[in-house]
Amino acid sequence: MNHTKCNTLLQKPRRQSRIIKCIYVVGFMDLFGVSMIIPLLSHHVKHLGASPTVAGIVGSTYGILQLFSSTIVGGWSDVVGRRYSLLTCLLLSSLGYGLLGLSSSITLFVIARIPVGLFKHSLSICRALLSDLVSETERPLVMGHFNAASSVGFILGPVVGGYLAEHEGGFYMSSFTCAAIFLLNAGLVWMLPWSEALVKRTDANSNSHICEICPDHNATKNGAYQNGSSQGNNHHSVPKEELPEPGASPTPGKPPSALTRWRHVSLLQPAWRQLATVASRIRLVATSDMWDLFLVRLLMAIGIMLYYSNFTLAMEERFSIKPKVTGYLISYSSTLGALAGCLVGPVTALYGKDMPALLLHSTVLTCGLIFLYAAAPSVGQVVVSSTFFAISTTIGRTCITDLELQRGGLQASGTLIGAGQSVTAVGRILAPLLSGLAQEVSPCGPPSLGVLLALSAAILLMFRIPKWSGRGKTKTAKL
Repeated sequence: MNHTKCNTLLQKPRRQSRIIKCIYVVGFMDLFGVSMIIPLLSHHVKHLGASPTVAGIVGSTYGILQLFSSTIVGGWSDVVGRRYSLLTCLLLSSLGYGLLGLSSSITLFVIARIPVGLFKHSLSICRALLSDLVSETERPLVMGHFNAASSVGFILGPVVGGYLAEHEGGFYMSSFTCAAIFLLNAGLVWMLPWSEALVKRTDANSNSHICEICPDHNATKNGAYQNGSSQGNNHHSVPKEELPEPGASPTPGKPPSALTRWRHVSLLQPAWRQLATVASRIRLVATSDMWDLFLVRLLMAIGIMLYYSNFTLAMEERFSIKPKVTGYLISYSSTLGALAGCLVGPVTALYGKDMPALLLHSTVLTCGLIFLYAAAPSVGQVVVSSTFFAISTTIGRTCITDLELQRGGLQASGTLIGAGQSVTAVGRILAPLLSGLAQEVSPCGPPSLGVLLALSAAILLMFRIPKWSGRGKTKTAKL
C-alpha cells in the first residue's frame, strides 16, 4: 500500500514538469504575438492621421492603464485562482488585438488599446502560477527559464511582424495573427492538467520531500487537512477533489497546508466581495516593510531604461554608427539576455541561494556597466558593456522578483508580482521625461543619470540587507 503511494508521489514531479513546460510555451507565444505589433503601432497611428502629440498621448494610454491595473489583476488572481484569471486576461487581450485589427480611426484605436491595457497581465499571472508550482529553492531556476522562453518570443516576433507589414494590410494581418495567438494560448491554458498536480511546498529541504514522505507516510483520516509546517517531518496527502486551484485563497477556518491545494473557484461570487478581498491584499502589500525592494526595483528600472532610451542616437553622435549596425548590437544584447535566463539557476546555486547578496552584486555590476557605456571611448567598449549588461539585468530582475515572493509569501504572489509591474510602469512613465532632460546636457546624459540611480539602489541595498533576518533570507512580511 505504502509502495503504491510512493510511486504515485514520484510521478507528481513529472506531471508538474509538464505543466511548467506548457507555461513556458504560453510565455513564448505571448511575447511573440505582442512583439509582432509593438514596432508597427506608431506607424499605424501616424497612418490614421494623428499628430505627434496625439500619437504620444495615445501611446501613453497603455502604460497608464497598466500602472493602475497590474496590482489589481494580480490580487484578483490570488482571490479567484490562476486558471480563471489567466483565461480572462488571455481572452480579453485577444479581443483587444482583434479590435486593433479593425481600427480605422484614432477613436477605434484607443478603444482597442483599453482591454489590452487593463488585462494584458498574462505573463505576471504565469509567474505567480510558477511560484505556486515549485519550491522556493527551485523558483529562480524556473523563473529564469520562463524569462528566457519569453525573451526568445520577443526577439522572433518583430521579424514575423515586419514581414507581414510589407504586404498590403500588413498591420491588420499582424493584429489578427496576434489575436489568434492569444486565443491559442487560452486554449492551451484551458487544457492544462490542473487536477493532476499535487505539489509539496515547504520552506526547507524541498528537494528531498519524497524521501521524507514515503517512509513515514500516513493517510489523512476522513479527508481532513493537517498542518504540514516545517516544524514536523510528516506530510499528508489530500484527496484530489478537495484540492483548490493554485493561487486561490485558503478556506477560512482551516490551517494552511504544506501542499498546494487545487480546486475550482467560482467567478460568480459577488463582485464586491472579490474587490474587497483584492483591496485588502493590496493594502497589506502597501503597508508592509517591502518599500526597500520596490524602491530598488524602481531605481533600477529607470536606470536600465535610461541606458536604452537614446542608444541609437548616442551611438550615431558619439561614434558615427549607422542605425542598422546599432540594431544588430541591440539584437545581440537581447539574444544574450534571453540566454542568460538559463544561467540564473547555476548562478543562484553558486551563491548558495543567497539572493540578497546576488541582487547586490548584480546591481553593482549593472551600475559599473552603465558607467562603462557612458564613458566608453570606443565601440569595442560599448560591445563589452552590452554583453555583460544583458546578463546582469536578467539575473537582477529574477533576484528581485524572488525576494519579493520570499518576503510576501506565496499566498499573495499575484498581488506582489502585480505590484512590482506597477512600480516598473512608473519607471516607464518617468524614464522618457528624465531622458529628455538629460539629453539637453549631453548624449551621455541619460546613461550618466542611470549610473547615479543604480548607485543609489546599490547603497540602499548595502544598508537594508543587514536588517533582513536569516542567512541570505529576508524576513517574511505578514501578508
